[in-house]
Amino acid sequence: MKKLMAGLLVSALAVSILGCGSKQAEETPAAEETTEAEETAAETEAEPVTLNIFAAASMTETLTEIQEMYKETAPNVTLVFNFDSSGTLKTQIQEGADCDIFISAAQKQMNQLDKDADPEVNTEGLDFVLEGTRVNLLENKVVLAVPDGNPKDIQNFEDLGTDKLSLLALGNEDVPVGQYSTEILTNLGILDKHEADGKITYGSNVKEVTTQVSEAAADAGIIYATDAYSAGLTVVDQAGSDLCKQVIYPAAVLNISENQEAAKEFLAYLQTDDCMKVFEAVGFTAAE
Repeated sequence: MKKLMAGLLVSALAVSILGCGSKQAEETPAAEETTEAEETAAETEAEPVTLNIFAAASMTETLTEIQEMYKETAPNVTLVFNFDSSGTLKTQIQEGADCDIFISAAQKQMNQLDKDADPEVNTEGLDFVLEGTRVNLLENKVVLAVPDGNPKDIQNFEDLGTDKLSLLALGNEDVPVGQYSTEILTNLGILDKHEADGKITYGSNVKEVTTQVSEAAADAGIIYATDAYSAGLTVVDQAGSDLCKQVIYPAAVLNISENQEAAKEFLAYLQTDDCMKVFEAVGFTAAE
C-alpha cells in the first residue's frame, strides 16, 4: 500500500512539472514577441534625422546655443543651420534648396512663400509653408549702435541728420534690417539726402552691418538689439513705433520637408521656456 501511494505521488508530481513546462513553453513566444516589438519601437524612435533650418542671421548665436541643448532632448536629431539674410534664404528655398524650417526676420519673406498670404506680397503664388505650422516666434528691436567710445558723439536717431554723421551703415533694401532702416530714415526725412551725399554704406545682412560698426568703419549703424548685444556694441537709441513697424520673426515648417514630424517637434521646442530664456538673454522677446 505504501509503495502504491508513493507511486501515485511521483506520477502526480511528474504531471505537475510537465504541465508547468507546457505553460512556460506557451508563454515564451508571447514574451519574445513583446520584446521584439519594444526593440522595434526603440529603433524607430532613435532613427537618425537631419533637419535643415534656414534662419535669419541675427539668430546665429542663440540657435547655436539651442543646438547644443537639443542634443539632450533629441540625440538622434542633427540640426544643420543656414544663417543669412531672410531675402537670400527665401530665394534659396524658392530655387530648390533642402529646407525643413524657415525662420525669417520679417513677415514679408515668409509671406512671399505662403499661399495664404496677401497676393500683393506673394506675387508669384508660391506655396512652401506647411499649413498649420506658421507661428510668430519672436520680437526684436531696431537700434542705433555706435563704435567703441562713440567718436562722433551720436546720441539718437535725430543726430543722423546733423553734421555729426559722416557715414552710416545700413542693411541692403532686400534684407529686413535694411527695410526697417529705410523706413526710419524716410520717416526722419533724410534718406534721399544721405544717399545723394554718399553718407550710407550697405551690408548684405545684419552681421555685415554690425561688423562695420564694430570696426569703426562707419560712425553708426542701424541693427537689431540682439546683434548689438552679441557684438558688445553701445546702443544709443531704440526705434519706436513712430519710426518703424514692429519687428516680428515668423517661423514655419515647409511642405517640401521630408521630416515634417521631426521639424514640428523642433519648432515646438523653440517655443519652450528653456529656449525663450536663451532668446531673452540677448534681447529677443516672445512674440505676442
